[in-house]
Amino acid sequence: MNTRDLVLISLFAAIVVVLGLIPPITLGFIPVPITAQSMGVMLAGCILGAKRGALALLLFLLLVAIGLPVLSGGRGGLAVFAGPSGGFILGWVVATFVTGLIAQRFVREGQAELGQFVGFFLASVVGGIVVLYAIGMPWVSAVTGTPFLTVATGSLAFLPGDLLKAAIATLAARAVFAGYPLLPVRA
Repeated sequence: MNTRDLVLISLFAAIVVVLGLIPPITLGFIPVPITAQSMGVMLAGCILGAKRGALALLLFLLLVAIGLPVLSGGRGGLAVFAGPSGGFILGWVVATFVTGLIAQRFVREGQAELGQFVGFFLASVVGGIVVLYAIGMPWVSAVTGTPFLTVATGSLAFLPGDLLKAAIATLAARAVFAGYPLLPVRA
């Protein structure tokens, strides 16, 4: 790990903080808000790769844990990890790691542009949506006492927005991948 890695990890933790400035959208039927911060998971994984992306989200979670109000809606502190959103928030690290692994596997320099788009989108959807839902939904069910099927059905409302976030992350990752050749190999 060199200085550039530390800077990139810190930068992406800061990007997730900035995405938290966008106000959350609350839905009445599920206690987890829609936030832009989950797009930071996709961006960090696609651009930084598995290891550095996951470290960026770990740094972000450290900021949350020490009480800084960096989550969407100005939330922070250890209590948020015990709430309904806790599974999704803790799942960000795993989701970023998986997103990065898939991006590293399917996106290569010199690959056709369409192939890169498909690789980044696949990474964003599998890591940033499927893995995140697989961790977050059981957590919501356990914390709230709501049947899992009800939580899963309610989570369908998040899907269109999450697919839009995946598309935006794909476009951004492709632009960075093409325009910033000095970025070290994703690791």
